[in-house]
Amino acid sequence: MDDQVHQPADRDTQAEAVSRRDEAESRRDGAAEPRDADQRPRRRPLVWITGIVVALLVIGGGVAYWLHARDFVSTDDAFVDADTTQMAPQVAGRVTELAFADNQHVEAGQVLVRIDPRDYQAKLDQAKAQQANARAGLEQARAQVIMQQANLDQSEANVRVNEADLLQAQQDYNRYRAIDPHAVTRQQVDTATATYHGAQAKLDAARQAVGGARAQLAAAGAQVLAAEAQVQQADANAAAASLQLSYCTILAPVSGTIASRKVDVGNYVNPGQALFAIVQDDRWVTANFKETQLAHMRPGQDVELSIDAVPSVTFHGRVDSFQPGTGSAFSVLPAENATGNYVKVVQRLPVKIVFDDDRLKDHRLAPGMSVVPSIRIR
Repeated sequence: MDDQVHQPADRDTQAEAVSRRDEAESRRDGAAEPRDADQRPRRRPLVWITGIVVALLVIGGGVAYWLHARDFVSTDDAFVDADTTQMAPQVAGRVTELAFADNQHVEAGQVLVRIDPRDYQAKLDQAKAQQANARAGLEQARAQVIMQQANLDQSEANVRVNEADLLQAQQDYNRYRAIDPHAVTRQQVDTATATYHGAQAKLDAARQAVGGARAQLAAAGAQVLAAEAQVQQADANAAAASLQLSYCTILAPVSGTIASRKVDVGNYVNPGQALFAIVQDDRWVTANFKETQLAHMRPGQDVELSIDAVPSVTFHGRVDSFQPGTGSAFSVLPAENATGNYVKVVQRLPVKIVFDDDRLKDHRLAPGMSVVPSIRIR
């Protein structure tokens, strides 16, 4: 009986404990809900403010970039450029020496290639022999002129002697004809007459000899002219042979770096055959800008140059000049725009940009390297 009386009391005690526990939990839940409710309204405005600030920063950065970028024009169709001299022989022959190494820097006037000179040396010796022969012929012709001049002088002297003899003979002849025929013999008259006519004949012969001597002198003068022409021809042949011999030694016409070698010792080369190239030391940039970018570009404007081969350095330069025609105008096959299938394409104009930077010598810039130039137009 006692056990039955105490069991309901224990159940009541357990129920009250559960009720108090539920009430405590409900109080804790009630106290937590107001704190979460207070935090949610605070987090939402913070997210919105952060988003607005980020958007404003992006817009501001974009506006700043646009304001800065509108003062520049740029292109990635640009390359380092340089003058390149293609070397070729002017005479045929076998290469006996290469006096340079691949990619070596050479100076103007430096010996680069030697070609076997023996054939050309023989031709020069032959030309010199002909030259000496022509000079000897000239001296002989000049001696003939002197001799013919002496003959002419002698002939003219004979003319003067015969003129004196004729004068004396004529005086004797006239004297014998003027005196009484009975005072002289017939033989004396005939002798004076014959002497007179003989003196006339000798004078005529002397005068003819003078004409012949003059003709011979003129012929000797013509021979001198011919001999002088032969000497000039021989001199020209000797000079040409000497020039051909000099071509057996190829010198560097400019300073630069050897590139694209296509010859070895022992090769037989012909005139005009490409042997190698010399890339000269000067460098500049050829930038192909679109025609729509050229409105505000002028010579002398500052340029910032970014070269892919030297990414850590920004070079400085200036606009030098503009090619007087687009690339398509000078192409091998220009566009035929007069056809019915014309499609407008934005053209590009090569612009020459020169370096204005002392650091250029510290870097190896080769023709063809990619460049990105930025030109300040405002």
